[in-house]
Amino acid sequence: MLRFVFVLIFINSWSAKMSAQSTAYVFQFGPTVGLQKWDNSFEREPLFKYHAALSIESVDNEEDKNSLFMQIGYHVKGSANRFRYYNINSGAPGGSFTEEFRFNNISLVLGAKQKREIGLSGRTRFFYGGGLRVDYTLSTNIDQLGSGDPYRAILYPSVAFMNRWMAGFSISTGIEFQLKELIGGEIKLSIQPDVTTQYNQPSIGNIIDPYNPGSVITISERRIRNSAVEIGIGLRLLRKVEYIDE
Repeated sequence: MLRFVFVLIFINSWSAKMSAQSTAYVFQFGPTVGLQKWDNSFEREPLFKYHAALSIESVDNEEDKNSLFMQIGYHVKGSANRFRYYNINSGAPGGSFTEEFRFNNISLVLGAKQKREIGLSGRTRFFYGGGLRVDYTLSTNIDQLGSGDPYRAILYPSVAFMNRWMAGFSISTGIEFQLKELIGGEIKLSIQPDVTTQYNQPSIGNIIDPYNPGSVITISERRIRNSAVEIGIGLRLLRKVEYIDE
């Protein structure tokens, strides 16, 4: 609850700084490549999913070289295991199966951008920037994986050890371009590593071995940390504020 209140106060302060300037609203959608580091476990393969986000960005009517922005979006993060089957007799590929570890997160980013004009027309700008990010996990599919597998507790994570809140940062670069006076577009590449863990399970001992009931085993500590690479294509809508001296 305290985290939620802190986020609301931060958003209100950020919005107040941008309210006296022109504002750009950016609607963005695109692919997400989810990556995860699993401590004490096998490395996972990338998860190919998607994201959608809305950004509010301050705009300087004179030079527009620097701006503050706030972005909120829906991001599917995680990792995958890909299994490939081969014909025993011929050695030919027999099919494949992908097991996805999905975490459906809401992300809030507060940051700043710097822009530089490309060309002589002034209608296209290269930008780069970054900011602090907070994620909240709405849902996950990890409790559905490995159903009926006696080794499920050893091989698969449990929702009981999942963290709902994560913190990290976002680094982005791309180009924005003007189509009309108040309408433009944006293409952005962003990298979003987490600092805190999505999953944190301590070592668990005295677990009955499902294949050898007469003995016990220990499940090793497991921590999962997210990162993501995203390409976003966005529509920019400008709300222009002009001051008139009387």
